[in-house]
Amino acid sequence: MISSKAIISPKAIIGSSTVIKDFAIIEDDVQIGENCEIHYNAQVESGARIGNGVKIFKSAVISCVPQDKKFNNEYSVLEIGDNTVIREFATLSRGTSALGRSAIGSNCLVMSYVHVAHDSIIGSNVILANSVNMGGHVYIDDWATVGGMVGIHQFVKIGAHSFIAFGSRVTQDVPPYILAGGTNLGYKGLNLVGLKRRGFTEDQIKNIKSTYNLIYGNEYNISDAVKAVKDTVELTAEVQNIIQFIETSERGIIRK
Repeated sequence: MISSKAIISPKAIIGSSTVIKDFAIIEDDVQIGENCEIHYNAQVESGARIGNGVKIFKSAVISCVPQDKKFNNEYSVLEIGDNTVIREFATLSRGTSALGRSAIGSNCLVMSYVHVAHDSIIGSNVILANSVNMGGHVYIDDWATVGGMVGIHQFVKIGAHSFIAFGSRVTQDVPPYILAGGTNLGYKGLNLVGLKRRGFTEDQIKNIKSTYNLIYGNEYNISDAVKAVKDTVELTAEVQNIIQFIETSERGIIRK
């Protein structure tokens, strides 16, 4: 199950039934769960904390040194949840002293050439398509999908169940449940396909749509639109999630 041609530190902790293939490198301070697959030439560096059932494909680099000039070799980690798949040539940085960790949740798909930067937190069931690249301190909530060749500015937040179109530039926060796209990234409606696939009811979707009709309509600015939502829309869990996202946004949300 573990190739004699792999380079594995005796200090690494490796769970049962994990496969490690030829020329993979596993450094000292590494913990790998059970039933994982580490493919040819993959490099798992110190600070990696990998759950069960994770698959790391060839030439991916896990828990690499942050690409941050402020990093001074301080202790930090990268956490990967259960059953996440990391495809070829992805580079996943560990944290810096700012947060101490980067993290990717469970059941995620991180496709080829993705870069997850230092101190970034990725939720569960997230898809990052080929060549998604991000700055540090990015937050992506559960069930979000980011299309191929998307660039994400540092400190940006992307809400749950959102979908960002191929080739976009994300410089402001993307609220939950929406489609975002265009040369200047903007609101393009609800992520209806994703919401229906995940079992959202017609009533839930109706309330989400009513909320965004006010947020992205022409009648109000953002603060007045949020007040109108509180006054006129049923404050379901989804609506409250949208309000909280907008009220806590530091970079401001994308517009139409």
